Amino acid sequence: MEWEVKLIEWIQSNLGGLCVSLGRFFSFIGGETGLMVLIVIVLFCWKKKAGQRLALIIASLHAWLSMIKAIVKRPRPYAQYPDRVEAYAPVDPESPATDLVAQGYSFPSMHSAAVAAAYFSLAKEVNKKWFWILAAALTFLVGFFRVATGNHYPTDVLAGWILGFVTLGFFELLDKYVKKEWLRHLILFLSALPGLIFVRTAEYYTSLGLLIGAIFAIPFERKYVNYQETKSVIAMILRTLCAFVIYFGLNKLLKLPFSSEFLSSDSLAALLVRTARYTIIMFVIMAVYPLIFPLFEKIGKNKETN
Repeated sequence: MEWEVKLIEWIQSNLGGLCVSLGRFFSFIGGETGLMVLIVIVLFCWKKKAGQRLALIIASLHAWLSMIKAIVKRPRPYAQYPDRVEAYAPVDPESPATDLVAQGYSFPSMHSAAVAAAYFSLAKEVNKKWFWILAAALTFLVGFFRVATGNHYPTDVLAGWILGFVTLGFFELLDKYVKKEWLRHLILFLSALPGLIFVRTAEYYTSLGLLIGAIFAIPFERKYVNYQETKSVIAMILRTLCAFVIYFGLNKLLKLPFSSEFLSSDSLAALLVRTARYTIIMFVIMAVYPLIFPLFEKIGKNKETN
């Protein structure tokens, strides 16, 4: 719609360089790495159950919205109007802004939906006024700067916010009416599967892998690991830092058996390998890696004693 393009032009002309710096910052908060940081911090430094729930929410949401994107196929503003909208934070900086395959689709805004779902889910857990305000502020700012960077139309962001809250409502209904955990997990898994038929984006297959990994990790960790929450700041830091060493290290390691050409292709085989890779990564981080947490506790106690 013309009014959306004019609004993006007006924002970009008035904010200028802020679209780049702040746009990238808030894109990080709502992106894959920023959300993984949030999940790991909640999971290993605060409340285990809240972190597990957050992982399921984020993975499910990304899978569902990837399917919607593949159906609607709305080009990004900077791809559809390259002469009017600047690409301040393109999805793929190395590809032309008009390359729809590389840049992906616009509707709905994944960042906006994920931040709304993640931070309002945590706001309910924290249940403090300041965190509700923080959740609202981050939700607005991430959505606003997704428009300012030219990645999304305003209606993409509005749809993202709505779908983020719809996702939270769906999880509340599952908790209320489906008492068995394995059945709730099965519903989430089955709801994400239809994308295998028609979606060929890395984003979908990544989220599917993260969802499967989390679904298997939660009962496994409870039965065989059952790590305890910590109050040691040093243990928290070690838990978080080592989680990301494992995350990036495993990602590199699991790519070694395959050529870069194969991994970068959009063939179903390559995408399923991506799903398998992220399934393993999520399972290891959530269910296997916590086995070494007692060592971190000892290190923390020794440091704090000294």
